[in-house]
Amino acid sequence: MPDSHRSTRGLGERLAGQIEQLIAQEAMAPGTALVERTLAARLMVSRSPVRDALRQLAKRGTVGPRPDGGYIVRRRPDSSLFTRSLASDSPGESTYFEIAEDRLAGHLPERVSESLLMRRYGLTRNRLGSILRRIVNEGWIERLPGHGWQFLPILTSDETYDQAYRFRILIEPAALHEPRFRLDAAALHQCLAEQQALIDGAVQWASPAQLFDANTRLHETITACCGNVFIVESLKRINRLRRLMEYRKTVDRDAAARRCREHKTLIELLLCGQRKAAADFIRLHLREAARDKAMGHAPALDD
Repeated sequence: MPDSHRSTRGLGERLAGQIEQLIAQEAMAPGTALVERTLAARLMVSRSPVRDALRQLAKRGTVGPRPDGGYIVRRRPDSSLFTRSLASDSPGESTYFEIAEDRLAGHLPERVSESLLMRRYGLTRNRLGSILRRIVNEGWIERLPGHGWQFLPILTSDETYDQAYRFRILIEPAALHEPRFRLDAAALHQCLAEQQALIDGAVQWASPAQLFDANTRLHETITACCGNVFIVESLKRINRLRRLMEYRKTVDRDAAARRCREHKTLIELLLCGQRKAAADFIRLHLREAARDKAMGHAPALDD
């Protein structure tokens, strides 16, 4: 697929999520007209990608055709969780993913200067600073003493990506059998609320970063209950390494929804005290995800 077509499709998907957030945040009632020109002005893009985004939302059932042309709101998405300001999906968001893709593809050296990044991506120093702070928080770049930045190791091949899953199949079920395991019910209830919000519709518009963060947060929350610092830190390290590989994949929204339902089942088993059943379930859950990957299916940004 040509890069330009892939980029346009990605922009349309991001705009679809933003439009759904607008509908939810402004409590637009069913039947409210959605004007392309107005949406384009608010989202600071041309009307063409807005039109593409509205077509995507029509397929989801969020909007529908208007008799005299255009679209109207058909249903209002639930955005009690996963709501972000539009600023977080600003041009900085697309640049962030462009940097991630260039890093995975080997187009950026291990060490880079701010001036190089500013020139390459057409950024101001302030906007670059914001993007670098996000990357630092996610653990795949660090500032060098003095000047410059250094990218940290990440998973860059299908083989290492598969190895990461196989390692997790070993440690995550084992975590539930640790003698110092103590369930953090409050943290699990928070994860359950996130997964339920995704199941209720947010999975259809949440960004790749939101899906990855919600699902890794669940797995890390469960593992943190084991009381074994080596298991806990190993999983966190694996998740940092594979973050960009997950971002790179096309999100299969149906598969993502299925994974969220599985996550809900896993949480409910733990809250009911069925730790052995939960360990068996998480093993099967991860094996299925690894098998999907081995068969070439796009991951659902789960786990």
